[in-house]
Amino acid sequence: MILEGLARHRASPFCSARRRLFLYLDVEMKSCRIVSLLPAATEIAAALGLMDEIVGVSHECDFPDEANARPRVTHCSVHSTGLTSREVDESVRRALRENGTIYTIDEPLLRQLRPDVILTQKLCDVCAVGYGTVARLAETLPGPPRVVNLEPSSLSDIFDDIRHVAEACGVSPVADEVVARLSKRVGVVRRRASRTANRPRCFLMEWVDPPFCSGHWGPELIEISGGHDPLGRKHQPSVQIDWQAVLDARPEIIVLALCGYDVDLARRDYQLLQRFPGFDSLPAARRGELYAVDASAYFARPGPRIVDSLEILAGILHPEEFPEFAPHGSEDAGVARLKPQPAQTQRTCHQLPGGS
Repeated sequence: MILEGLARHRASPFCSARRRLFLYLDVEMKSCRIVSLLPAATEIAAALGLMDEIVGVSHECDFPDEANARPRVTHCSVHSTGLTSREVDESVRRALRENGTIYTIDEPLLRQLRPDVILTQKLCDVCAVGYGTVARLAETLPGPPRVVNLEPSSLSDIFDDIRHVAEACGVSPVADEVVARLSKRVGVVRRRASRTANRPRCFLMEWVDPPFCSGHWGPELIEISGGHDPLGRKHQPSVQIDWQAVLDARPEIIVLALCGYDVDLARRDYQLLQRFPGFDSLPAARRGELYAVDASAYFARPGPRIVDSLEILAGILHPEEFPEFAPHGSEDAGVARLKPQPAQTQRTCHQLPGGS
């Protein structure tokens, strides 16, 4: 029997370019209207079968495809502007200094959407609208809506966030199944990677100009997939580093997982990276172990596809052990092996990176 105010919920398949996740669980859920202000949150909701309940999304929510048909509740002045990485960095720093944020919320639209649940985050002021801004606005809305904060710093935190969203939307049994399936895939990579004696030094780079190391779950993904990131800050925020630190670390593999960038944009910044002093002396450069990944879709998006990120890394670090995940050429939109090529002149004068 379905109680008054509840609706029968069937979780639909969650699809990525690399894998399909099938869930068919009948649960009773309270009907709710969801606004997601975070791409990862939209993907979590989709994996939980809640796509039909999402009535609004952020300007960056682009997966699954249905998200592109939802009203955009946020806007960003530096999104898809064609700036160089140095210009993006300077623009973001200036906006945060002058305005405290780089995002704006369409308040009239949000009121019109009448959300019961708003999915947002405290993790990073550069990644999405700040939690405080959202919480204060939510207090003025009818209801008021429940504000769910997603603030992961590790793989287990990401899985917990899936449970938090499910609990807020009344589909906790679905979360248990989603997390179980994702955890199984993580366990497979962990076990197979543990069989390899070689654990290469891998620099997971989050920004090129200025250089940023990886943080939060990034070094953990490297570790699970059978490598070691000597510059990463496991379960801590990513920070700007001096280029000399990269030279001193002598990484055997470099993966450009540039925040908000797909493979094509990462390729562009690779041209810039090749001009850094001493780049050619790095073991990764000499061996041609240089890769660009779609961080926008995978590595910088702490949702279900973070496990795809782990599998991509396993294929990069140990292609002989993980041939099914190894880069196979340009047809793989998630990762590409980079070839040395003449660096092209940037349209603005490049300042070589120094310390913070």
